[in-house]
Amino acid sequence: MLMRLLRGFAAARMVPAAARCLGAALLCLLTSACLSTPERPTAGRDPADPAARTPATTYRPVLGGYVSQRPVEPAPWREQNDRVAPAEKP
Repeated sequence: MLMRLLRGFAAARMVPAAARCLGAALLCLLTSACLSTPERPTAGRDPADPAARTPATTYRPVLGGYVSQRPVEPAPWREQNDRVAPAEKP
């Protein structure tokens, strides 16, 4: 199939048959590297092992830390300021 494609090009007619075969072999060699399967990971637990130990899960309710954020009347600013102010030195 590759040779049929190369026959249509004018430049391919000038290349000797041995060079075309070498080029086709090189192309096959370079593309064959893309077909290999990846290695299995070596670190950590194997996810395919049903006997692998995993950490226990606990139930945490979704609304467990909910605090209402409804608007409230503002407190008097002077009392709030006195409450957070540093203590006076004697």
